[in-house]
Amino acid sequence: MDGLVWLVVVLVAAGLVIAVVYNRLVKLRQNVREAWSAIDTELRRRYDLIPNLVETVKGYATHERETLEAVIAARNAAAANTGPPESQAQTENVLTGALRQLFALSESYPDLKANTNFQHLQAELTGTEDRISQARRFYNANVREMNTAVESFPSSLIASQFGFGPEQYFEMQDPAAREPVRVQF
Repeated sequence: MDGLVWLVVVLVAAGLVIAVVYNRLVKLRQNVREAWSAIDTELRRRYDLIPNLVETVKGYATHERETLEAVIAARNAAAANTGPPESQAQTENVLTGALRQLFALSESYPDLKANTNFQHLQAELTGTEDRISQARRFYNANVREMNTAVESFPSSLIASQFGFGPEQYFEMQDPAAREPVRVQF
C-alpha cells in the first residue's frame, strides 16, 4: 500500500511539474507574439509615413524619379512581407538603404531641407526608427528567454512533446541598417 501511495505522489508531482513548465512555455510564446506585435505596429507606422515623405520630395526632385521609385518599391515589398522575422529583416534592410538614399538626395535640394513638411516627416520617421529599434530589442529579449526555456533541461523534454520550438530573432544583416535613419543638415 505504501508503494502505491508513493507512486501516486510521484505521478502527481510529475504532472504538476509538467503543467508548470507547459504554462511557462505558453506564457513565453505569448510574450514573443506580443513583442512581435509591437514591432509590426511600428513598421506599419513607418510604411504609412514613407509615401508622404516621397510625395514631399517629388515636388522638389522631379528628375530623381529612380530614387523615389526605389523607395516606394522597397516600402511596398517590406509592407507586403508577412513572413518570419528573418525574411522581414531582409526586406527592412532594403527599405533602410532606400531611405538613406532618399535622405542623401535631400542634401542636394536646400529648398527641400527647409520645407517644414519635409522636416516634420523626417522627424516622425526618425522617431519611428527609434521605436522600431526599441521594439526589436524587446522582441529579441523575449525570443532569447523562449529559446533558453525550449533548449534547457527538463523543459526541453516538455517543449518537444507539446510542439514548442525556438523562435527566430529579428536581426538586420547589413551593419549600416542597424543604425536609425539619420539626416544631417
